[in-house]
Amino acid sequence: MANILRRAGVDFPEPFRRFLEGDLDSWLRVEEFREAGTLVVKAEVPGIDPDNDVDITLVGNQLQISVRHEEKSEHRGKEGYRTEFRYGTFARTVTLPAPVNQEDVRASYTDGILEVRIPVPEEPAAGARKIPVSRGSGATPGSAV
Repeated sequence: MANILRRAGVDFPEPFRRFLEGDLDSWLRVEEFREAGTLVVKAEVPGIDPDNDVDITLVGNQLQISVRHEEKSEHRGKEGYRTEFRYGTFARTVTLPAPVNQEDVRASYTDGILEVRIPVPEEPAAGARKIPVSRGSGATPGSAV
């Protein structure tokens, strides 16, 4: 399916593309919203060490977030010993509305929530503008025929 999507040259939203490719297990769910000229991206990733388990990269207007999670539990009892491991890497790429300066991007981790703040330039208001229509064979107004 991935080859068909690539050959078709169609750009599907990431969640849909991952669904079609069967790659939902490694997908990091995020919340995106704008707040006073800043794009805020939040991800719930409890139990990680942000210094060692998080990589945030800015490539053009693509913000790439990768989180490694490793969990180990042990049970020792009269009947024996049991241990469980769960680990994996979860990633997400967020397309920014415009290229931004890497120095302005800020990330924080509080109470299991990874938050990335990206200042984005305000988009100009989409105002209406009347387009003049010329007469004749494509002559512009004021030009000699």
